[in-house]
Amino acid sequence: MDRALIERYAAGAGVVADAVRDVTREQALAVPVPGKWSIQQLAVHLLDSDLVATDRMKRIAAEKRPLLIGYDENLWLERLPVDRLDLTRVGELFRLNREVTATILRALPDEAFSRDGVHNERGLLTLADLVAGYVEHLGHHMAFMDAKRRALGLGPTGR
Repeated sequence: MDRALIERYAAGAGVVADAVRDVTREQALAVPVPGKWSIQQLAVHLLDSDLVATDRMKRIAAEKRPLLIGYDENLWLERLPVDRLDLTRVGELFRLNREVTATILRALPDEAFSRDGVHNERGLLTLADLVAGYVEHLGHHMAFMDAKRRALGLGPTGR
């Protein structure tokens, strides 16, 4: 297991909180690019996906080939009252979850990262696959966060 991967995962802990620190409620809820998510929706999606990822990682590390269930991110944003969430708390919870999960990952033996689970849509995934995937997921979505910030006249996130 490449332990540097865990550190790249951990390094993303404060990224969401930093990106939303100077965003007003009006800016958070604005849709600067029609048909795309707001900053609020994007930050909540990143939190939701990381919470789901933590569950999946723990189950792979602890259980024998667990079933990993997909979810519809758009329905979560559409049907849950994400506009009522405090954006600062969303960023802080993302940070805390990543930090706690990174502590767990650092303590696991290398062989734990080759353990796998069965995703109902994507098939077999190892713990290492999940960690790498969520490092990439954050980077992918933070590019969108930067674009939304620019469209609203805010500076870059500084990451």
